Amino acid sequence: MPDSTAIGMLTGFRGGPVSGPCGWVMSEADAWLYERLVCPLSKAPVVRVGEWLYSTDARTRRRYPIRDGIPTMLIDESESVAPDEFDRVMREHQVPKSVTQKGTES
Repeated sequence: MPDSTAIGMLTGFRGGPVSGPCGWVMSEADAWLYERLVCPLSKAPVVRVGEWLYSTDARTRRRYPIRDGIPTMLIDESESVAPDEFDRVMREHQVPKSVTQKGTES
């Protein structure tokens, strides 16, 4: 189970509406939902970037579309992103390496 502190930090939820990087505003209900969403493949927390939810798992580097405001958390509908794009998104959202590296040890 992901650390709830990390999830709250990743979603930016502090109570009340939260402005996102692309100008969208997250209501309390949206924040509540996004706090609980995880990558269905790795169970890692996700971060929202525009109309995508990026898994914070460096091993899988998946992103899931948001269509008409509804997250599509289906592995078959997701995409794998290039390592440089994954690294850029994690840096921009200040995701700690300790979060992105969980589960990568074999």
